[in-house]
Amino acid sequence: MNHSDLLRAAYAKQPFLMAPMAGVTDAAYRIMCRRRGAEMAYTEMVSVAGLSYKSAKTWVLVEPEPEEPQICVQLFGTKPEQFAYAVNAVQERVGDKLTLIDINMACPARKVITKGEGSALMKEPELAASLVEASVREARVPVTVKIRRGFAAGENTAAAFAARMEQAGAAAVAVHGRTANQLYTGEADWSTIDEVAARVQVPVIGSGDVFSAEDAARMLNSTGADAVFIARGTYGNPWVFGDARALAQQGTPVPERTAHERIEALREHLTLLHTTQPYMARARAFASWYLKGLPHAASWRGKVVRCTTYEEFMALLDEVERDVAACEALVAAGEPIPEHV
Repeated sequence: MNHSDLLRAAYAKQPFLMAPMAGVTDAAYRIMCRRRGAEMAYTEMVSVAGLSYKSAKTWVLVEPEPEEPQICVQLFGTKPEQFAYAVNAVQERVGDKLTLIDINMACPARKVITKGEGSALMKEPELAASLVEASVREARVPVTVKIRRGFAAGENTAAAFAARMEQAGAAAVAVHGRTANQLYTGEADWSTIDEVAARVQVPVIGSGDVFSAEDAARMLNSTGADAVFIARGTYGNPWVFGDARALAQQGTPVPERTAHERIEALREHLTLLHTTQPYMARARAFASWYLKGLPHAASWRGKVVRCTTYEEFMALLDEVERDVAACEALVAAGEPIPEHV
């Protein structure tokens, strides 16, 4: 079975994938999602230059925790020789847990594209192809790419670009239905997924505007995608992978999570971060995502951003839980919930 067929078989089992997100998909985040149905999870974007310079800080992004059964490592850069080195180094360090190497050709961040990296590669298809070729020569695992609809506003080069990446040896192509210049504004054009799927023989992963399990199932069922990347749809919702699969494959309605379920999940996530990283600053963002929709959520989010330690976060959650219980008691008694905590 070739690499594309191996991926297609994996996608058939669980087509909803945890997308790589810079500053988000660390080990704690991945484990939260894995425990709730994500079977294929990606690292944050990893610099091939950082790996080539043997940066310890860069390696932290790559190495899976013992609980993690697999990892997909997403690389970015512009130099074929650095990709070749990075692929070998990652394979040696990660070993049998490495599922695939993905090359980022989609990131629209200014600090990335000004160096010719990320989505800027869509302006340089031959350079992009050389990165794939250099990686494929060294890789024992599939090499995939993540692209956008195009680079400049109004551009639609995804299908032709994807075909060139397939020719270079890419085993799958993920496509986001916005151009780089759009960043994350406007709507993602899902027809781009169909255009790419019609042009290439390798599996296609759809991406863009997947904010819920319902969105994920709709993309899978209404486009030519073999699989779906879920990125912003994971915010405060690690259940989305299992929910999307149950909805798409069995028609199971997506359950509503109670306030207590959300608080317990946040406790779990905070504990995972505390045990896998030496700092808690990243928790301020994801804690706010879990608190969305709870009574007095705006007030609690204001307090979350002032927390700096694990103990402070957990103490605040005790307060949140007491407030939720009090609000539920008021509702049960037919009393109004006060505007402020």
